[in-house]
Amino acid sequence: MFNPTLNYYNQNAKSFSDATLDVDMSALYAEFLPLVPKQSHILDAGCGSARDAAYFKQQGYKVSAFDASEKLAALASNYLQQEVEVKTFQQLDVSNEYDAIWCCASLLHVPKSELALVFLNLQRALKANGILYVSFKYGSQERSHNGRVFTDLNEELLTDILNCHTQMQVMKHWQSFDLRPGREHEKWLNALIRKEF
Repeated sequence: MFNPTLNYYNQNAKSFSDATLDVDMSALYAEFLPLVPKQSHILDAGCGSARDAAYFKQQGYKVSAFDASEKLAALASNYLQQEVEVKTFQQLDVSNEYDAIWCCASLLHVPKSELALVFLNLQRALKANGILYVSFKYGSQERSHNGRVFTDLNEELLTDILNCHTQMQVMKHWQSFDLRPGREHEKWLNALIRKEF
C-alpha cells in the first residue's frame, strides 16, 4: 500500500537527517533521563537520524532503535554504529523489554484510529514502571502537510487515549516550541508517561 509519509522520508532521508542532527535537545533530555536508571535499556522508537539514540548511548545507556523508513534506518545505523531496525509502531511486538521508550516526533505520523493499539504495543514493550516520552504537534486534527500525514494531539486527547486503552499514566505534560530554524512558531505537546505495573 502506498504510504505518502513513508515515501516522503525515503525520498528525503539525507536532507531530513542532516537538518535534525544538530538540534539542541538538552532541555528534553533533562526531563527524561533523570527518570531512567543508568545503564538501563532505552528504545528510540521512530528514531529518524538516531540523534537521540546516539546521545543516550554516549551517556552509557543500552540503546535499541527502529524507524519505518528504510532509507532513514540505513543512515541512522551508520550514525549510531549499530543496526537500526526497519519497522513501524504497529509492528512492535515485544514484552517487558525496555526500561524506557523515547518517541520524539514519531508517533505523530500514526493515524488517530491506530494510536490506541500503538500505545498498547508501547505499554507491553515497557518493563514495570517504565518511562515513555512522546511528542506531538499541538492540536486536535489529522492533516496533510508537505507530503506527510500528521495526527495532532492536545493534553485532553492524549489523556483520553491513555485512560481508555492503557494502564499508563501521564506524569507530566508541557508545551514547547520547535527548535529548528524557521520553525519557531510551531507548538509541540510533550509528555512523560509511566507504565503503572
